[in-house]
Amino acid sequence: MKPFSYVSAPDVATAVRVIAAEPNAKFLGGGTNLVDLMREDIEQPDTVVDITRLPLTEIEELPGGGVRVGALVRNSHLAADRVIRTRYPLLSQALLAGASAQLRNMATVGGNLLQRTRCPYFYDGAAACNKRVPGSGCDAIGGFNRNHAVLGVSDDCIATHPSDMCVALAALDAIVEVESVRGLRRVPLADFYRLPGGTPHLETALEPDELITAVEVPELTAPSAYRKVRDRASYAFALVSVAAALEVTDGVVTDVRLALGGVAAKPWRARQAEAALLGAPATEESFRRAAEAELEPAVGRPDNTFKIELAQRTIVATLRRLSDRGTT
Repeated sequence: MKPFSYVSAPDVATAVRVIAAEPNAKFLGGGTNLVDLMREDIEQPDTVVDITRLPLTEIEELPGGGVRVGALVRNSHLAADRVIRTRYPLLSQALLAGASAQLRNMATVGGNLLQRTRCPYFYDGAAACNKRVPGSGCDAIGGFNRNHAVLGVSDDCIATHPSDMCVALAALDAIVEVESVRGLRRVPLADFYRLPGGTPHLETALEPDELITAVEVPELTAPSAYRKVRDRASYAFALVSVAAALEVTDGVVTDVRLALGGVAAKPWRARQAEAALLGAPATEESFRRAAEAELEPAVGRPDNTFKIELAQRTIVATLRRLSDRGTT
């Protein structure tokens, strides 16, 4: 691990001031991803700014029915919160499906938003990876790519985004609050993540000197659920996951939210499927056609083409569950 300086920030103003003055600095929250990357020499900050003392640990109900979640709220705390469990079950379920209990006790909401891909070529210093070394190539494209993306990919990168929580937040139209010495900025989650294109090392719209301070989640009234398909039931990243909310009135879809995980370079909002479903009958046939429309542009490779049909089937199964039960 490269030697680094350590600063413990007592408040947000100090944290953003230090990061603005140190071009190669990183914020440290739970450390469940950053520390691993530093040990592998993938992240090599000159300065680590410890933000664990900042007052960003509250879950607040908002006047309009939504919630504001501080960036340092632990994943385990958020999943267990009464308001989250009752109003946003898809978010609670997504958090509980991610990582292990020990990691959830350490991981923070802000850190979860910024976690980097678990592509094995990204972690392998002997492999070509445009995320790790821009311009070096992508060994995953011609290598073993069973766990890689089929949506939002480019000729430079086919890595998936690893988060479960962020898939739920994508379906919920969450807004990320970030702060710098220039002031506060609000970024819709739909605009927060970048597709790889020719610059896969640029993963978010976050500027290097900006700190995530909170996530705002709008009110949700429709029944919702999170479904994750993985190789084993514990501590495995998604092959495919679906975050969904579905409101049905007189047999017709009146509100629908869909986001996919495990299949794309970012938490994937399924806009095509949503458009196909809104106003359509809440039937298996409608769900299937919407799923097919969403996955139509998918690009499979020899090891991961199965994800296309698996994603379609998972969308249909999740929507059918919500339609049949009317609750989560």
